[in-house]
Amino acid sequence: MEYNTQKKKLILPEYGRNIQKMVDHLSEIEDKEERAKTAQVVIDVMGNLYPHLRDVPDFRHKLWDHLAIMSNFSLDIETPYPLPSIDDFYEKPEKLPYKNNNIKFRHFGITVEKLIAKLRDITDSDERRALIVLIANHMKKAYITWNRDGVEDEQILKNIEEIYGEKIDFPEDLELSSSKELLQNKNSKNKNSKNKKNNRTYRKKQY
Repeated sequence: MEYNTQKKKLILPEYGRNIQKMVDHLSEIEDKEERAKTAQVVIDVMGNLYPHLRDVPDFRHKLWDHLAIMSNFSLDIETPYPLPSIDDFYEKPEKLPYKNNNIKFRHFGITVEKLIAKLRDITDSDERRALIVLIANHMKKAYITWNRDGVEDEQILKNIEEIYGEKIDFPEDLELSSSKELLQNKNSKNKNSKNKKNNRTYRKKQY
């Protein structure tokens, strides 16, 4: 018995071994015109694997790209689309520079630190209070996401001051949402999102 591991490695396994054999056969056809006609047949067979996409122009272009890749870019035929070169295929992408942000509290994230820094630019008391409440409630929700035991409001305000770098005069009547309210809002959003997804799935099945 011959195992797949003993056979030639497939370049694009998603198309299967039979289509790879068809592509290999193309390079053996000497007549260029016949080779081009046979290549079109192979493209049609490849498209039959995805019948809902086979007539989409962008997808047809992708099929020709895949044909070139599966043939190791050795086919000498006229194609309806410009094909990638072997140099482009093996070219390594440029390394992306990643910012190494020194986040004081990683469970709150860098966005929270940026919002807290914005407090320095706000002089209007009402606007400043609204931003503090927004930040603090968001931090509290982020905290209880990982620690269901909850957290005291004083701890959240202390963390804000630590990130801010100095003491903040919080409004005396400042009151944050309760842990229960924040969790209920979070669960309600997740439930609504799930219901919308189920409704979309149901409508698709109807059609």
